[in-house]
Amino acid sequence: MTKKTYQIQIALRGSKPKIWRRILVPSDLLLSDFHKIIQTTMGWTNSHLHQFIKNRTFYTRIMADDDWGGEMDNVDYSKIKISDLLKKEKDIIIYEYDFGDGWEHDIILEKIESNGMNKNIPTCLTGKNNCPPEDCGGIWGYSEMLEILKHPDHAEYEEYIEWLGGEFDPKYFDKIEINEMLKTQDFGCFELF
Repeated sequence: MTKKTYQIQIALRGSKPKIWRRILVPSDLLLSDFHKIIQTTMGWTNSHLHQFIKNRTFYTRIMADDDWGGEMDNVDYSKIKISDLLKKEKDIIIYEYDFGDGWEHDIILEKIESNGMNKNIPTCLTGKNNCPPEDCGGIWGYSEMLEILKHPDHAEYEEYIEWLGGEFDPKYFDKIEINEMLKTQDFGCFELF
């Protein structure tokens, strides 16, 4: 069976301007490893819980003492390949990161290449805009923060600059830096959650 390469777009829901990445990954990649690639390419720090969602089924890291209950179907994502959920071009799944801030990402299968694994993958092809800082309050908190940062005379401006540790460029995106991280780390980050 010929290995396939997926071209995927990751887009942060509700972001204006749109925060997105286009990546190449192997089709047989486990969701648990795909999570690490998303963290690296988007710029998150892997500090919070996360899950993939398709058709009201939740794919996540299952721990021995998990007792989710309720009406939700939870599946151990360490046993599921992305090709199990993304089967044809334009298929979409949702990746949710940080249940408190509720960062939802649309994961869109743009193209399937059956030329094997001759490309340096995983790799980031392109993208736009900086990832929001962790714990800034979700898309609404991020929008409010950006508005405040436009006005140095705003009462909360200095507080945000201190919290951020300096200036924040919402347009920043460095494909070379992202690809270096993908090459030098185990899919870009240490699995904390």
